[in-house]
Amino acid sequence: MAKYTDYDSYLFHQGTHSSVYKKLGAHPDVVDGIEGTRFAVWAPHAGFCCVITAKTGWEDEKWMHQSENDPTVWECFLPGVGPGDAYRFIIFGPDGVRRIKSDPYSLRMELRPANASIVESLESYEWHDDEYQAARDNTQVLNKPMSIYEVHLGTWKKRYMGPEDEDGYLNYRELADQLAEYVNYMGYTHVELMGICEYPFDGSWGYQVTGFFAPTARYGTPDDFRYFVDKMHTSGIGVILDWVPAHFPKDYFGLVEFDGTYLYESEDPLRREFPEWTTLAFDYSKPEVRSFMISSACYWINEFHIDALRADAVAALLYADYSRSEWRPSAGGGRINTESREFLKQLNYTVCGRTSGFLIAEDSTAEDGITRDVRYDGVGFTFKWNMGWMNDSLRYLANDPIYRQYHHGELTHTVDYAFAENWVLVLSHDEVVHMKRTMSQKAPGSQQDRLGGLKSLYTYQYTHPGKKLLFMGQEFAMDREWSEKREIDWWNADDFAHRDVMQCVRNLNGLYKMYSSLYTDSQNPATFEWVNRNDASRNILSYIRRNPWNYDGALLVVISFSPVQHYGYTVGVPHEGLYNRVFSTYDSLPGQGNPADGIAPLTAEWHDCDGYTHMLTYDLRPFESVIFAIP
Repeated sequence: MAKYTDYDSYLFHQGTHSSVYKKLGAHPDVVDGIEGTRFAVWAPHAGFCCVITAKTGWEDEKWMHQSENDPTVWECFLPGVGPGDAYRFIIFGPDGVRRIKSDPYSLRMELRPANASIVESLESYEWHDDEYQAARDNTQVLNKPMSIYEVHLGTWKKRYMGPEDEDGYLNYRELADQLAEYVNYMGYTHVELMGICEYPFDGSWGYQVTGFFAPTARYGTPDDFRYFVDKMHTSGIGVILDWVPAHFPKDYFGLVEFDGTYLYESEDPLRREFPEWTTLAFDYSKPEVRSFMISSACYWINEFHIDALRADAVAALLYADYSRSEWRPSAGGGRINTESREFLKQLNYTVCGRTSGFLIAEDSTAEDGITRDVRYDGVGFTFKWNMGWMNDSLRYLANDPIYRQYHHGELTHTVDYAFAENWVLVLSHDEVVHMKRTMSQKAPGSQQDRLGGLKSLYTYQYTHPGKKLLFMGQEFAMDREWSEKREIDWWNADDFAHRDVMQCVRNLNGLYKMYSSLYTDSQNPATFEWVNRNDASRNILSYIRRNPWNYDGALLVVISFSPVQHYGYTVGVPHEGLYNRVFSTYDSLPGQGNPADGIAPLTAEWHDCDGYTHMLTYDLRPFESVIFAIP
C-alpha cells in the first residue's frame, strides 16, 4: 500500500480527496521485506500519537511520527501486525489528556460493546458480478424500473437464539442467499439496507455511526458483506445503502473531540449539536471533513460495488436551524447552511463523476432543486424521497370511507408536483414504529376493509409517477409494529388475507416492470393523464399512464377507496377497441379470478364520458383497483 504523499495532502486539505481511505487508517504493507501494517491518522492538534494493538495486550505503545508530507498526519509502520489484528490510536491532545480512539478510517471494527478497529485488506475478495457491473448504466437510471425492498438485516430473518447466540443474527452470506431468492420471487429490483455502517447502539438502527468505512460486525466480516452484494448482483438485484452524512454520536471512542479539539464537529456551539438526536453535526466548512465523507461515499461504491447511497437526514444538513431553538445564520444570512449545501453539491458531483453509483436524498423539506443538476445550481441528487406523497396518502387513508370525500384532494394534489423532482414514493420503516401503527392498522374498519384499502394504496403507489419503496413486512401487511429486537412476523404471511396482500404486491411488481409507461416518467408530465380526479363522493380515482407521444403501451388505472359496490361503473377512454384487464386487487390469489384465466376484455362504447369519446362499463367491487391495457 503506497504511502501518504504530497499530492494526497494537497487533495485532502482541498476537500477533494475521494479515496483518502487508501492512505489514512491501517493498511497491510511490506517494508524492506518485512510484512506488517502501515498506520496513519489525521490529528492536527495532537501533541503526539501512538498505536496500541491486542497482539501486545494493549500495553506496548508504538510511537507515531508526523508525516514528512503533512505535519497534520501521524504515521508509523508496525511489523508483524496484519489482517485480523485489533488496534486503537492513543491521541494526546493539546490539553494533555490521553484519549484512546478507534480509527476514523477503520475498514473493520469489533462487535459492540467492544469498539477497537481491526486491520483489514482491501484486496481479499474475488468478485463475480462482472456481467452486472458491465450492464449497469446509472446515466439511464431515471428510465429504468426501481422497486425497492427496504430491509433491516438483523430482523428480516433470525436463527434460533440459543445461550451463545443471543442476538440470533444470520451472517451476511446466509442472508444473501435467502434474501436474493425472496426478492426475486416478489419481483423487487433493489434492496435498501438500513444500518450497515458500524454503530454501537442497536436502538439507533444504524443511524448513529462510529465506523463510516466499516460494515457492522453484527452480521460478519467485510468480505462476508462483499459476498452479500455479489450475490445480489449475480441475482440481478441492485443494492442501496443507507448512509449518514449529517451527524455522529458522542461515544468517547469515536470522532468526538478526536484530537482534543472540535475536529470533525463545529467549534461553534450553535452549530455543533443536534439536540433532537443528542448527536454532533459534521462541520463541512473544513475541507478535511469533506474529504473524509466524500471518501466514505466513494468507498462503499468502489470497494463494495454498492449501486447507490441513500443520504439520511438531508434536511439537517440544509438548514442551520434544524432541530435547534438557538441557531446561527450562514454568512449570507438566512436558514440555509451554505457550507453543507455546497458539500452536498460536491458530493453528488464527485460520486456521479468518479464512481458508477448515485445518491438518493432522504429529505423532508420543500427545498427546490434537490435533484437538479449542480451545473444549474441544483444539489445534484439523482432521486429524492417523496415524504409529501407518503404523509398525504396515509392521512387520507386514516379517514373513515364516509368522510374521505372531504379529503380527496390530499390524494390528487400529489400529482400536481409529481414532476418537480425525481421522486421515490416511500412507505418506509419510519411509518411503522413509535406508535404510528402498522400499514394494516392505518385505516379504520374491519380487517377486510383495511386490507382492501391497503391494496388500493399500493396500487396508487405503483401507478403514481416516481420510483417505489416498501419496508419489509409491509408487503404482507404485518400486524405488529416493527422492532429492532425481533424478527418480522412471517407467520402473518401464512394467513389467507395477509398472503392476498403479499400476492397483490408481487403482481404489482411484475406489472410495474412489464409496462415502461410506469417507470419512464421522471420529470415528464405528459406521462400522466387524469381521467377523473374529482370523483370524491365515491372515493374513486381514474387516470392514464402513457408514453409522452401517444397511447401505445398505455394503461388505464381505476382505484376505489370505498367499501361500496358500484354496478355499471363507467369510465372514459381515449378510443375504441378491446380493453384487457391486466390487474385487479381481487386477482391476488387463486379462486378470486385471474385475468390470465379467461377474463373477457371490455369493448369500449362510443359515448361521451369524462371528457373522452368512448367509455367502459363494468362492475367495480368494494376497494377494488383495476388496470386495463389501452389498445
